[in-house]
Amino acid sequence: MAKDKKTGGFQSAAGLIRYFDNEDEKALKLSPVVVMALCAVTIAIVVLATALFPT
Repeated sequence: MAKDKKTGGFQSAAGLIRYFDNEDEKALKLSPVVVMALCAVTIAIVVLATALFPT
C-alpha cells in the first residue's frame, strides 16, 4: 500500500489565518446591509433590462 503524503496543512493554514487576521485600517468597510442592498439593486436592474429589451 502506498502511504499518503502529508503536506503540513496546519502550518500553512496558520499562515493564512494570520494573513487574514490583519485588517488594513485604510480598507473600504461595508456593512452587510449595504452589500445586500447593492445585490438587490443589481438584480432589479438586470430584471428590468431583460423586461425592457428582450432578445
